Amino acid sequence: MSEKIIVSSIKKITLSLLEVSFNQTEVEKKLNEIHAHFQELTKITGFDHKIEYLAAVPSAKGKALGLNHAAQCLLDYKRTVKFLKAIISAIHEKQKNYPNEVIHIFYAGCGPYAPFITLIAPLFTPKNVQFTLLEINKASLESAKKLIQALDLINYIQDYHLADAVTFKVPNANKFHLLFSETLDALLYRECYVPILYNLLPQFNEDITLIPENVLLNLTLLTHSITTPDYKEHDIGHILNVREAVALHTINQPIPTHLQSKTIDLTTLNMNRYNLMLLDTQVHVYNDIWLYRDESSLTLPLEMVLQQPFNNDTITFSYQMEPDIELTCKFD
Repeated sequence: MSEKIIVSSIKKITLSLLEVSFNQTEVEKKLNEIHAHFQELTKITGFDHKIEYLAAVPSAKGKALGLNHAAQCLLDYKRTVKFLKAIISAIHEKQKNYPNEVIHIFYAGCGPYAPFITLIAPLFTPKNVQFTLLEINKASLESAKKLIQALDLINYIQDYHLADAVTFKVPNANKFHLLFSETLDALLYRECYVPILYNLLPQFNEDITLIPENVLLNLTLLTHSITTPDYKEHDIGHILNVREAVALHTINQPIPTHLQSKTIDLTTLNMNRYNLMLLDTQVHVYNDIWLYRDESSLTLPLEMVLQQPFNNDTITFSYQMEPDIELTCKFD
């Protein structure tokens, strides 16, 4: 298949994904078609067995996905479609607010397919939209360059940066309208979304649009596992709101080693009624676009057994970024 035909096919499929009429089976079929095109052009499948494709890449705080896992993100179907809709909506909104400006997008963590350029750019013109890419994995960045060139999208690219988004200083940061950070995992484990926001957000203008807008970690108490039909749940609420945590950070402050702990008072609850607690990730993508429980690998919940009889008064959650990025909890 010629590259012109592939470009036309990708554009047609992307436009169809924005329609609300498709069921999940059709969406998956169409994204599989795009994956096949990307695989043909880059020779990267996302399922290769080379060790350099499998290994995660260490950053200043946390780790970035290896090339394989980064490629597989395209096939996180609901996530990809919602991110697509969010970025396209955000671009249109910025075009309304800045009608005489080129919309500049900073894309952190593009992976080997850079899907939120390679799928979105053909829907606009280079005079409307320009992208700057940042990627820590050299093999991923080289693959993204190869794909962008094959799809004849070079005119949409202002810059490529091979660097760590946790420490990178953005040249001409004031020109950007949109920051897209494809750098998170369920429960914000291991990956760098939080420290990247601490580093990048203060560098941009206050009206920068961030996608995903926010991540919430929530606590729920369960009578039984959510895999059973008769479970009951009691919503405790947020244990971490990332944008609230990052809001007071300024460009001159170092990235903290940990966020403020959250202590939950359990004394008013009948804890002997609950056998499990569940940690949930909600991703606020953009405006009214959210990723909820089990819709994506980003929102897979974690159940933890509560030992009975339960004799603790509080549970304290701490999100640390050194020596590793992880959420910890302690009962008292």
